[in-house]
Amino acid sequence: MSSVPIQFLFYAYNPSAGACVQRPSIIGDRPNSACIGVPVGVQVNETVIAETYCPGQTIVDFVTTSPIGMTHSAISNPSSGLWTMLLTWTPTVTQFGPQGFCAGAIDNSSLQSAPWCITYLVGYESPNFIRLSASPVGIISQNQTVFSIQTTSAVKRPSRNGSNIYFTDSTNNTVVQKFDCGWAPQVSYINFTIIIIFPVAPWIPGHSYFVTFDSGAAAGIPFCGAETNAINDPTFWTFNISNPVSTTTTTTTTTTSSSTTSSTTSSTTSSTTSTTTTTSSSTTTTTSSSTTSSTTSSTTSSTTSTTTTTSSSTTTSSSTTSSTTTTITSTTTTTTTSSITTSSTISSTTSSSTTITLSTATTNTSSVFILT
Repeated sequence: MSSVPIQFLFYAYNPSAGACVQRPSIIGDRPNSACIGVPVGVQVNETVIAETYCPGQTIVDFVTTSPIGMTHSAISNPSSGLWTMLLTWTPTVTQFGPQGFCAGAIDNSSLQSAPWCITYLVGYESPNFIRLSASPVGIISQNQTVFSIQTTSAVKRPSRNGSNIYFTDSTNNTVVQKFDCGWAPQVSYINFTIIIIFPVAPWIPGHSYFVTFDSGAAAGIPFCGAETNAINDPTFWTFNISNPVSTTTTTTTTTTSSSTTSSTTSSTTSSTTSTTTTTSSSTTTTTSSSTTSSTTSSTTSSTTSTTTTTSSSTTTSSSTTSSTTTTITSTTTTTTTSSITTSSTISSTTSSSTTITLSTATTNTSSVFILT
């Protein structure tokens, strides 16, 4: 057989007395024949898990073929019937391309499991599902039948069967539909997108659902096709089915009324001009002439108010009121005259009081008051 490029190795054994009727098997996240992309220089950690099925049955060894530089841990027994071995490896640039690993578990009765083999594609990264691209999400119609998700690189249908997409009812934790990505016609691959089409929508109104993926649900394009990792997180892709019976839609209409009030306020400004005449005994006659101008204004409205009070103790008083100017004139037979002029401008609510005092002699005095 040395001239034949493919050789077959057979292992023959006699099972010992009391051996388990079922040989061990290798299980784990990676299915048999998986292809995994790994970057150069990045450490790879892989766990090989074997399962036994009879009391007293144990795993005593793993027969392996490994890439150069891969190390194996000792066998451990974390729980009843499960046996694990940890693989550690950092691929180098000289190992670019596919690198294979195979293992077989041997129990204490010399029974060996079926071989479990995976291929590491050095220098390539496996495509990953993009969570934010999953569609639809949130509340959807009971009749929804088309779902899709995108990946970080172009993908194709996996070359092996047994890698599934699961749609699970989270209300009762029941798988309502699963599709084998290796052959199911309901699953299609277009460049970076995976599309799932249901023939009939199986959704129950008011229920919630989530989507999970087996390892290898999609494969990359180069070489053996680096596979996507498993997605087991029930929160990765979720959606809810609308329930028309219990769903209430409240529409609130708000009407805004705009009211414009134009208010003109006349400030109450009181301008009082008071004239008081007093008489004193003197040899000199004094005539006082007083002119008072008062203007009252407001920013919003303008009101001019003039109140004139004239008091005379001895003579005739004549008063005329016009506009906003008050003029008081007093004359006598003597020659001395004094004039006082007061101008007052008032804004807003201000009260102005101007008092003019006339002092006249008792001799032949005539006073005339002219108000304009």
